[in-house]
Amino acid sequence: MGRRCEVSGKKTTFGNHVTTRGKAKYLGGVGKKTTGVSRRKFLPNLQSIHIWLPNGETTRVRVATSVIRTGLITLEVDGKMRTFPLIRASKGSLKARQELKNLFPI
Repeated sequence: MGRRCEVSGKKTTFGNHVTTRGKAKYLGGVGKKTTGVSRRKFLPNLQSIHIWLPNGETTRVRVATSVIRTGLITLEVDGKMRTFPLIRASKGSLKARQELKNLFPI
């Protein structure tokens, strides 16, 4: 399983880490000098959560925290892209799950 968000498609990206020395000109120095450039990775912040799907099932997915923060998931249902509220699967009694389902009909 790759390091990729199943909803937004965020994945690992690559860039450079630039090491400098010296004092900036606006602070009275002669300027910053680059002493080294090395490659680095930017990893997405993925979390594994249980969610309710529109058909009533629960499943575990790895999604980025930005998706969790927005609280919305866009899925293709019956050939159309539809947006649903992100409802984390509740732990505990069946009664608690039914109350959550009534609050957010999907």
